[in-house]
Amino acid sequence: MKSERRGLVLVVAVILISAVLGGIYGPNVRATTSSAEDEHTAIRQFTNVLDVVQANYADPVDVDKAVYQGAIPGMLRMLDPHSNFFDARQFALLREDQRGRYYGVGMVVAPRDSRTVVMQPYVGAPAFNAGIRPGDVIMKVDDKSTDGLTTSDVADLLKGPKGTVVKITISREGYDQQLVFTVTRDEIPRHSVDIAFMLKPGVGYIRLSGFNETTDREIGEALKQLNASSLDGLILDMRGNPGGLLNEAVAVGDMFLDKNQLIVSHHGRTSPERRYFALRGNQGVTVPLVILVNGNSASATEIVSGAVQDHDRGLIVGETTFGKGLVQTVQPLSENTGLALTTARYYTPSGRLIQRDYKSISLYEYHYERKVPEHPTEVKLTDSGRQVTGGGGITPDIVVPAPKLNRFQENLFRADIFYPLEGGIGGFTRFFMGSKPTITKEFDVDDSVMKTFREYLAKHNVRYTEPDMSENLDWVKRKIRQEVLVSNFGVQEGLKVQLEADPQVQKAVEAIPQARALYQNVRKIVAQRAGGSLDQP
Repeated sequence: MKSERRGLVLVVAVILISAVLGGIYGPNVRATTSSAEDEHTAIRQFTNVLDVVQANYADPVDVDKAVYQGAIPGMLRMLDPHSNFFDARQFALLREDQRGRYYGVGMVVAPRDSRTVVMQPYVGAPAFNAGIRPGDVIMKVDDKSTDGLTTSDVADLLKGPKGTVVKITISREGYDQQLVFTVTRDEIPRHSVDIAFMLKPGVGYIRLSGFNETTDREIGEALKQLNASSLDGLILDMRGNPGGLLNEAVAVGDMFLDKNQLIVSHHGRTSPERRYFALRGNQGVTVPLVILVNGNSASATEIVSGAVQDHDRGLIVGETTFGKGLVQTVQPLSENTGLALTTARYYTPSGRLIQRDYKSISLYEYHYERKVPEHPTEVKLTDSGRQVTGGGGITPDIVVPAPKLNRFQENLFRADIFYPLEGGIGGFTRFFMGSKPTITKEFDVDDSVMKTFREYLAKHNVRYTEPDMSENLDWVKRKIRQEVLVSNFGVQEGLKVQLEADPQVQKAVEAIPQARALYQNVRKIVAQRAGGSLDQP
């Protein structure tokens, strides 16, 4: 009965909050359906259905599961693809992401072959300092075996109050005995700036992977580190950035735009229009800007990209973004759960709605096929008069498709020879590191390493032809070097190797003079409209 009452309380709370914040019935139903009487009727009807199910279903009913994973998510899916309910664990993780910190040992873990494997210890975190590295298989946490535990279970065991100690037993390739690490938990920052460094002389590079409560500060520190005011160009890489906090997106936009320029606006059925302007402005930092995006760049990323594009502040390079223009208000509920409910739509400075259509397609088509209109639903103008489109994400100024793997490369990933993302290491790297070589940041893949690589492929029955190896030799050497540096020095060093041959990054570098000319031109146009003059940046 306690479980049923808890589930019912959650349903009532979600219905009432939905009605207050954004409505649950949609705009086409007559206004009287939002009355208190009809809300009470809906609650009574749901309670009756729940009673019948619990009394008569063939198997015992887990009411929490039926409500948390069924009734509430089902109701929210009827509204839009981004309204969401979070159970207690999901809501705690959401708050961790938003705050930009948590308490634990500081590493990313993932499932592999029914085990939990270390993908990436954060550089400087307790796990990294203790000597844990990518590819390690977690066998025990304290005295608890990880057999039968999910990766989420293992991650929960690794977390704990700052200053507490956890013993981690791991299995590592090349070692006959299991290794035991005693690690003291600490506050672990979830950095939104993954890396900031000089890509080449005069060209700075910042990779921004999310928008949390520390993003404003991290971007500011990165710009200071790179001495942005003296750069010839800056590349802001937001590929794969799913977004995050609206206020942080506004703060990032503020750093690049001129003071008083509009960054974004939003309004909804029950929320009046709100407009966000650059309050501080770029304070003289007029470095030519190129932003990298792709199909997984969404929400707050699109706010920043749209503002930069609409004001001709820089160029957008890469692939069309996800197309999420809905604003969610996050509301805590009882039982430590939470609700993210769409309450408004946001618009870029030119008035574009970036949101893709989701009403005439399935949820699968929306999230995975990323269908966009064959023809733009709206056309707007930037400050200098360039045409930009809405209704389907941010279309880059310079379209550069991501490179696709060829058959040989795909085969190596499928055989676990390499890992597809820069944060992990594949089978060959685990084997190679098991031989305990001496590695420096200048590590080079020479003939002896390639000989070992060929022997490893033969041992694992990975078939290839000499033309395959010859045509992909540079790619293979780069992947080996990348994973070895990730294993020894962290993901940032591996990322630098990956960027060396990234065609989208190369195009971004080539576009810097064009970005400079665009910004100079729009500043001249805006000054002329205002009846004044302006020196060139």
